[in-house]
This record gives sequence, C-alpha cells and structure tokens, in this order.
Amino acid sequence: MPDEIVTNLDRDADTITVTLTGEVDVLTVDQVRVALEEALAGRPREIVVELRELTFIDSTGLGALIFGFQRARDANMRFRLAHPNRTVHQILMLSGLLEVVEVTL
Repeated sequence: MPDEIVTNLDRDADTITVTLTGEVDVLTVDQVRVALEEALAGRPREIVVELRELTFIDSTGLGALIFGFQRARDANMRFRLAHPNRTVHQILMLSGLLEVVEVTL
C-alpha cells in the first residue's frame, strides 16, 4: 500500500533518528530516501536508523540505507542502524551491510 507512512524523523541535540516501520519495499522506498536526505541536510553529528518496528526490507530498501551510509560517511557523520528484529537482522547480515555499517542490537 503506497500510502502507508513508513518513516519518521526526530532530532535530539546532534542526533537525527530516522524510524522505519512496517515494510520497506519498492512501493515505500522513496519515503526512506527522502527521510535520509532530510536527515543528512540537517547536518547532525549522527544519524540513527531505528529498525525496531521494521518487519521487512527488500533490496531497494537496502540500497537506500547504503546511500544514506555513504553520504553520511562522506560528510563525516556517524551512521548506525539500531534494534533490528531477528528477521531484519538476518536480511542485513546476508546482504553484507553489517560488515560496513554499525548496528546496535
């Protein structure tokens, strides 16, 4: 359902948290890209992508996370993923993303 909101931004001091909920796939990935671009534009010291309420992420969503990570790294911002559930953690691990992006369990 493309009208489903899957992102939320919250700023606290020098950290911007992008919360992802539900499913991130080809229908909702543009929301993730926009949220990450907004977070990057805020020039925080750290961007945290909260995954606690994310139930699924496909390759387009992984691509959006890689985009955010690379842009943050290039701008000397810390970028980390937080609290993925078991299913999402396994997807992240199988994709190889956890080899380059910090994750907080």
